Amino acid sequence: MVKIFVITYSTYGHVNKVAESIVKGLEKGGVEVGRYQIAETLSDEILAKMHAAPKLDIPVLNPKNLPEADGYLFGFPTRYGTTPAQVKAFFDATGGLWTQQALSGKPAGFFFSTASQHGGQEVTVFTSLPILAHHGIIFVPLGYSNPHLFDNSEVIGGSAWGAGTIANGDGSRQPSEKELEIAVTQGERFAEVAKKLAA
Repeated sequence: MVKIFVITYSTYGHVNKVAESIVKGLEKGGVEVGRYQIAETLSDEILAKMHAAPKLDIPVLNPKNLPEADGYLFGFPTRYGTTPAQVKAFFDATGGLWTQQALSGKPAGFFFSTASQHGGQEVTVFTSLPILAHHGIIFVPLGYSNPHLFDNSEVIGGSAWGAGTIANGDGSRQPSEKELEIAVTQGERFAEVAKKLAA
């Protein structure tokens, strides 16, 4: 069975909530799912001062284990239109895999969280694409495959680049039902593509 890793870094829990729906979509799509988080680089003291959410009780992924999966969906909040330092550190540790092109030909996608509607949801993915390109990983966008992406009646995170949520600057807004439905669609669509590539 095709195996997809859902890999997240989440400071306040919004990305992990979206990840739950991503996993639902992948499972509906008939693939095996491995759920992992990226290692924290901040101390417990700093995290406490930030009022960060507790970490989930799921394994921290060692980058060397990436080849065990057939594809990847990465979720993380944006930091000024790019990845958080923790995610950058994770990808910086994949140099050995890059030299072997061990991930070449595998699919990957992204989902994300921002503080505002214009907080960099699209550009965060755009600035992450060079990582995929250097590894030979195939980017699989969400496209406009869910009707909620056309809905302008309320604030909705996500775009053609991937599912997303808008958390507000203080983290008070939680993912909406429409955002979570978009995430399910991304999981389903990604499963379809991953199965075709693995055939």
